[in-house]
Amino acid sequence: MAGWRGVRALVTGATGFIGSHLVSRLTGLGAVVHAVSRQVHADDAATWHVADLCDADQVGAVIRAAAPAVVFHLASEVTGGREVRLVRPTLESNLDSAVNLLTAVADAVPNGRLVLAGSVEEPRPEDGDVVACSPYAVAKWAVSGYARMFHQLWDVPVTTLRIGMVYGPGQQDLRKLIPYVTTALLRGESPELTSGTRLVDWIYVDDVVDAFLAAASSAAAPGRVFDIASGSQLSIRDTIELLAKIIGAQQQPRFGAIADRPLDRAQVADIGLAGELLDWRPRTDLETGLRRTADWYSANP
Repeated sequence: MAGWRGVRALVTGATGFIGSHLVSRLTGLGAVVHAVSRQVHADDAATWHVADLCDADQVGAVIRAAAPAVVFHLASEVTGGREVRLVRPTLESNLDSAVNLLTAVADAVPNGRLVLAGSVEEPRPEDGDVVACSPYAVAKWAVSGYARMFHQLWDVPVTTLRIGMVYGPGQQDLRKLIPYVTTALLRGESPELTSGTRLVDWIYVDDVVDAFLAAASSAAAPGRVFDIASGSQLSIRDTIELLAKIIGAQQQPRFGAIADRPLDRAQVADIGLAGELLDWRPRTDLETGLRRTADWYSANP
């Protein structure tokens, strides 16, 4: 796409962290934005559709009404929890919704581009990973498999972005690591954390939005899977200590107060293919991104 002005784009998960940033960017670029939510949402900048993406009929109706040139699928049950009770909701929210969208696009707008949000936590058998670390990771892995099948069998132009640990301003879920720690430190409290030894690949939310737009615009993207993160690792402990320094916190985090999760693995993305085919690279270093994030939470208590 030479530009986004007038392009019909559908965003699922549009009220979520990444989705809301993507909707804002697209409307600013002049796209005709359609957005999906489970509840009525008033916003003059986009046309909102109320739908349950686990319902195939509702998904089909939204696709036909929006007639999008590109669909960004960000709706998801995002959790790193290991509890058995999470298996069913993560399966339904992640896999059912994605398959319904793939089917609806294949039926109604077969030339429409589809960009899916995957996860760097998906198993990589080629690297020796044979077991998913969480219900969320295995559901995302299954979505990637269906996406490849839809592309190979029915030529659906779908791309999957395996996204690293996203952070940035406006993340409302205070159970997530950066919002939880930031808001606790700003209140003068000591957040309770795991040992912090796990290595994580962080990525700032605006850089993720850049990647979605690049994937939707690149002729080389359909049928492929791209890692979207920084391509480097930093331990959770080092990350949180940097954040505490930026905030100027008096109270320090309590590392080791919570047990480490089983099957946690070091995260690191291989962003070479994204650089080569999408001309995408992260632009925001961690310290800058954390400073912007802390400033936002400080201004929005």
